[in-house]
Amino acid sequence: MIDDAGAGVPGLRVLAASRLPDPDPRSTLTVAAAQLGGRWLDVGARMKRLAEAAHVAASAGAHVLAFPETYLSGYPFWLTRTHGANFEDAAQRECYAYYLDSAIEVGGPEQRELEALATDLGLTLYVGVTERGRGVASGSTYCTLLAITPGDGLVGHHRKLVPTYDERLVWAPGDGAGLRTHVVGAARVGGLNCWENWMPQARHALYADGEQVHFSTWPGASSINADITRFTAQEGRVFAISASGILTVDDVPDDFPLHDELHANSAAMPFDGGSGVAAPDGTWLVEPVSGEEGLIVADLDLRLVAQARLTFDPTGHYSRPDVFGVTVDRTRREAVAFTDSSNPEEAQ
Repeated sequence: MIDDAGAGVPGLRVLAASRLPDPDPRSTLTVAAAQLGGRWLDVGARMKRLAEAAHVAASAGAHVLAFPETYLSGYPFWLTRTHGANFEDAAQRECYAYYLDSAIEVGGPEQRELEALATDLGLTLYVGVTERGRGVASGSTYCTLLAITPGDGLVGHHRKLVPTYDERLVWAPGDGAGLRTHVVGAARVGGLNCWENWMPQARHALYADGEQVHFSTWPGASSINADITRFTAQEGRVFAISASGILTVDDVPDDFPLHDELHANSAAMPFDGGSGVAAPDGTWLVEPVSGEEGLIVADLDLRLVAQARLTFDPTGHYSRPDVFGVTVDRTRREAVAFTDSSNPEEAQ
């Protein structure tokens, strides 16, 4: 089991909140976003921090809690700061091996611990992870968003459709298998990773699957997530929550192969957060918070979604299926499909 609190780190608190004075449980969803840091590429340390955030969110009455992009175990930020595209560079090869070793497998012990935590607290978790592929893809990583609900465990496994720019050096492209929403309390909830929130087709797929609450996960650059959070809320007539990370150069482990170069070429805080909550009309319920670890919490009155869709519903009365044909392939793509003989002797 995960420890109840992170050892050797300051306690977490709610940084900002938007609470309803008299929430109706039939139409209210309480959400939280964890703006977290912690020792980079250290799964154990970050699991402890994650558990602490989950306890704080549960104490605040949250039904669902989201974590930053690839929070377990960290965003590959060394690439842009250490000439990551140098072909067959020995140091870059060592960095990737280090990164691959810190990734987690879906179905592995970390998932089981997250499922136990969700059930113990009665809290749905959206967790960004660096996923290590299995079998034929065991040497590859994916930027993955897991949805874990109390009792049911893993209900969502979404791999980022298109890694952005330098991310393509270390992340494999995902597929549409995870473009799904999930029922949490009175709402249908979905989520996307970082810049795929800018992809109109990806947003459209979630709107069409009934999304009312949208989570976007980010590594932690407050300068790039505010506009798209508000736009998604207004376009989809959904509540939009950004969960964004914190990272300081002191979080980089001493044994990382390019530790010194990474320190020299990075600001003291490469990732500064920027988590916030926008209402279906695009206004802020919780304005973006930067520069500090902690949680943001908001009570969402889901009736506002229906009210906002009077004038615009992107996959309803404001769609034109007679003009625009949209097909979303939600099959999991693998590099190979083995067809084996049913005859045991032939299989040998």
